[in-house]
Parts: sequence; C-alpha cells; structure tokens
Amino acid sequence: MTLEHDIWLADSAATEALGADLARLLPTPAIVYLQGDLGAGKTTLVRGLLRALGHVGAVKSPTYTLIEPYELAGRRILHCDLYRLADPEELEFLGLRDELDDNHWWLVEWPERGAGWLPAATLTVVLHHHADGRRCELVCADQPGWAKTKAGIR
Repeated sequence: MTLEHDIWLADSAATEALGADLARLLPTPAIVYLQGDLGAGKTTLVRGLLRALGHVGAVKSPTYTLIEPYELAGRRILHCDLYRLADPEELEFLGLRDELDDNHWWLVEWPERGAGWLPAATLTVVLHHHADGRRCELVCADQPGWAKTKAGIR
C-alpha cells in the first residue's frame, strides 16, 4: 500500500519550500526518486531541501559528475543525476552500493535510468510542467510515520 498526495506549486519558491518541508519530514535513511521532464524542478526541490539543512553554497544538478555528496545535519546526502547513464550497471563503478547506510539520504534524479539496480524508493516525487506552475505528485512507501509526513506537507 502507498500514500499519494498531489500538490500545486506556483513557482520555484514553492518548489523550494516543498523541499524544505521534506527535509524536516523524511525518515533516515531515505531513498527519494525525483521524476519529471527536463526543467520540471527536480534540482530546485533538492536546493530547498539542502538549504533547509544548512547548505549555503550553490546547488547544481550533478548531470556531469553523476553524484554530488553533502554532509549536513548529521547525515550524508547523495544528490544523484542519472540522466546521462547509458546502462544501470554503470552505477556499480560509482561505488553507490557502499553508500547504503542507516544515516544516508539518496536524492535520485532520473531513477528510471538505474532501474533494477537502485534500491526501492522511500518517496517518489513526480513533477509536471504547467503553464502557470507545476503539479507535484508524492508517492510514499507505506511506512510508520508517513501519515505524519503527508500531514506536514503544504
């Protein structure tokens, strides 16, 4: 069973605010799949999440590096962008399996490119473009505490 929640995001500020909400509410560890077309707001959401945890620098999509690590709020956070992956087995060479830990969050853009290799998502965030904003679908794995998480999101 999963919990689903739809949210309207009027602009980038609302998308970052959702990221900040998730920073407060995600369990640890967590695997977050971020889905949506190019420019849908995946990295914007990650920026809001990371800033809510105290990151003050730039947050760029790791399109070329594939993984950008952060140490924030007592946990390791891996922001992954798998857009350029040709085969999911390429993830083996990145050492991601070594990063499965009880104190980690994985924020994975384009998770479908790692299908069959990535662990199951704790939360899937799907962003859709609209002329006057974005529609966001949250699909939460059925875990203790997720009802509280859903209630805590705008």
